[in-house]
Amino acid sequence: MKFFETSKYYTLKKSTYISLRWIAIFGQLFSINIVYFYFKFNFDYYYSSIIILVGILSNLYLIYIYPKTQISDRAALFFLLVDIFQLGALIYLTGGIRNPFIIFLLIPSVFASSNLGFRSNLFLVLTTIAMIIFLTFFSKSLPSPLNDHFHVSPYYFYSIPIALVIALVFLNYFAIIFGSESRLRKEALNKMEEIMAKEHEMLSLGGQAAAAAHSLGTPLSTIKIISQELMKQFKNQKDVIQDIKLLSSQVERCNQILKKLSLDPNQEDDFIDEDLTMRDYLKEIISSFQEASNKKFIFNFAQDSNSKKITKSIEIIYGLRNFIGNANKFSFSKIFISLKSDNDFTEVIIEDDGSGFPNDIISKIGEPYLKSIKNPNTGKDGLGLGLFIGKNLLEKNFAMINCKNSETRSGAEIIIRWKNKDLFNI
Repeated sequence: MKFFETSKYYTLKKSTYISLRWIAIFGQLFSINIVYFYFKFNFDYYYSSIIILVGILSNLYLIYIYPKTQISDRAALFFLLVDIFQLGALIYLTGGIRNPFIIFLLIPSVFASSNLGFRSNLFLVLTTIAMIIFLTFFSKSLPSPLNDHFHVSPYYFYSIPIALVIALVFLNYFAIIFGSESRLRKEALNKMEEIMAKEHEMLSLGGQAAAAAHSLGTPLSTIKIISQELMKQFKNQKDVIQDIKLLSSQVERCNQILKKLSLDPNQEDDFIDEDLTMRDYLKEIISSFQEASNKKFIFNFAQDSNSKKITKSIEIIYGLRNFIGNANKFSFSKIFISLKSDNDFTEVIIEDDGSGFPNDIISKIGEPYLKSIKNPNTGKDGLGLGLFIGKNLLEKNFAMINCKNSETRSGAEIIIRWKNKDLFNI
């Protein structure tokens, strides 16, 4: 099982949870001692102390006996239930629903809502609601002499548990929603980092690639000889000849790269190794898509007046590739790429003739794992993670990105804009 699959079952950090419980326990001890010894109020002090001792013992169990650094979903559910019942019992002895500290009863379930599974969260919410209802009808009196002066209308009295239940549901709902979004974003960022790590790893293969060059030389030569023979056999079939010529040119390209690697193990591919102008970056990226795509790429650089070179950046290369690849994927037949630049700004505009972004997600473009409800594109997967990765990589390199539907064409439009002072100082 992969790490990201197993990690879903261990989402509560033990050290953080223990620290929060110590804060709660010391707060309880301080409260009952100040009320009993300083204010001289009368309540079940010794029973209250025993209940707090239960919390102390459960925390010591977590520290010295529970072996894992992450608390499993089931174990976390158990200890959070202990917290609810421990605090519920303490409030039962000190006035029940009339005790202003009843608000702290919401904390365990709200704390768990962004860390545990849905069923665990639901069980904790229902348990907390049951505890609030119980404390509304059953409890000891407030510490004397407070109880002698506490007289309120039943409307006010029963509004307290209603308000607590509403607050509990409201806080849990939003914590679950925000927690889910946070986890998705974290997972997407992890994937982005994994992709970039692979890109950097490929650049550092060096010596291994040089060793492979000697082994690959013979099979590539064989492929080249066979392709030449095939050209003679199918010389009257133009479609086949074009494919064979493409195969032969790619073999030759492989041979050239291997020769460079044989002479210099640290030699990298020219596209990645050189500092290029934005125009050359885009030409190379477009060329890499044209080799595998039957769609038409229309590149307009008539308004490009800046010939300065950009320092090599894998992030910019990969970010632009993601946006252009997305346009290639969702276009019908044409992709339009415009480059505009002057002394102050550089702007890349990527458009396609596809159906554009669905209206129900256009305001959320750049978030990971987006899926249109109104216009699901069942024929093509994606629309979310690629844009998220491209947007984050380019914004990390000072780009300003605007994603919208094109006003002049039928498809989507991506505007990527840099201040030159930022772009050329990367």
